[in-house]
Amino acid sequence: MQFSEFLESRRESCRALVCELRKTYPYASILGTDQKARSIRVNKNNAAIAPGMDTECGFVIKVSDGSVFFEYSTDDIGEDTRELAASIRSAFRIHESLRGSTVGHIALSDEPLTESYSRPGDFDNYTQQQLLAFCREQTAVLLGRSENLLNASVSIETLEVSKLFISPNRNLDQHYTWVNGALVAVYRNNDKVVQVMEGSDFNTIGAVLAELPTKMDTLMERAHKLTLAKPIVPGVYDVITDPSISGLIAHEAFGHGVEMDMFVKDRALAREYVGKYVASPIVGMRDGAASAESVASYFFDDDGVLAGDTQIIKDGILVTGISDLASATILGTAPTGNGRRESTRRKAYSRMSNTFFEPGTSKLEDMIASINHGYMLCEPDNGMEDPKNWGIQCTAQYGIEIVDGKLTDNWVAPVVISGYVPDLLKSITMVSEDFKLTGAGFCGKGYKEWARVSDGGPALKVKGVKLG
Repeated sequence: MQFSEFLESRRESCRALVCELRKTYPYASILGTDQKARSIRVNKNNAAIAPGMDTECGFVIKVSDGSVFFEYSTDDIGEDTRELAASIRSAFRIHESLRGSTVGHIALSDEPLTESYSRPGDFDNYTQQQLLAFCREQTAVLLGRSENLLNASVSIETLEVSKLFISPNRNLDQHYTWVNGALVAVYRNNDKVVQVMEGSDFNTIGAVLAELPTKMDTLMERAHKLTLAKPIVPGVYDVITDPSISGLIAHEAFGHGVEMDMFVKDRALAREYVGKYVASPIVGMRDGAASAESVASYFFDDDGVLAGDTQIIKDGILVTGISDLASATILGTAPTGNGRRESTRRKAYSRMSNTFFEPGTSKLEDMIASINHGYMLCEPDNGMEDPKNWGIQCTAQYGIEIVDGKLTDNWVAPVVISGYVPDLLKSITMVSEDFKLTGAGFCGKGYKEWARVSDGGPALKVKGVKLG
């Protein structure tokens, strides 16, 4: 495995184009992207090998005339960089109303750096046919586990990323991989049909192939218990969130709300609370591609800013948000390395990467023992927030009732958490010492602009949570 040959072949043309554009613009940069995503999936009736949704190849050129940013997308950069530069200059047309909404003058830092970044992978050790054979074999094993299975599927999704960034003083490239594996069961029992999933995610195929089969027991047990689960009696309860629900809360409660392009648009209440208590003093929260290793761990973002590790909440106080180059420039802050694009045909936004609560000092068994009556909430289903008003709603696939400090066999499903973000976070009374991060899906900016993210953290004990 190696950095994209295509991008490498265009490196000098990119440098020449930046030099040509600098004759007109104070700032110019180019991001080249070559991503190969593959989905291999087998179920009872079908088998398929297909491109993943984030497969792409192309370039985006960013320039600034000192008052606004302008971006230009193209599939390729050839040898005639003067002609392309002329096309970009011709396309640079900004309406005067937009100029009036900017900060007046953009001064960009472009510190010198030449570096190649990579993360070891093992994609060369496996063919697509070998992965297809693995999925077929494991699907057959899973289907053999119970007559109650209506269907089952096993999938392996691979992602290989190469990116090139060129500016007057920067010559950067990065290459890395990620793998997501999934077991899915459609299970019928007690006149009820449920669908459940267990996943595995690492930067190597071998690690996923080794771990995924070990999750079948958990998958089958959860499927059976969910068919027996009853609706929860709506009310206010003390709860413990497992790491996946903690991650969902982190993502929805303060993830989108601290994306600083929302500060620029005055669409986030968090801007008014920087430096103030928004959570319990035992709560810390971070985001950053350099904060952890997961599917959202890159070496530099799509603005050419090195990956960051941002302390969003420290000891319950909101410290800062996360930003792309444009929002940081407008706000007069340093970019945090969170400028991310759905593709080179889309603009960069402030986007989460690895978002999580920091671990604490409590033991999970002590947290459970401290609850007289409540629920342990597990496995995220979906969530949404209102950054402008800090309303939040998160859905857990199920909850396990806690009575007299002990987990019972009473499962309820699904469980919806709702409330006001600071009230929820200020009600956290215990934080476990363990930690888990999962990167299994995509996050949209509103209803579009999809990017791979991860989230997680420790278990949290939260008092007086509204459940329904």
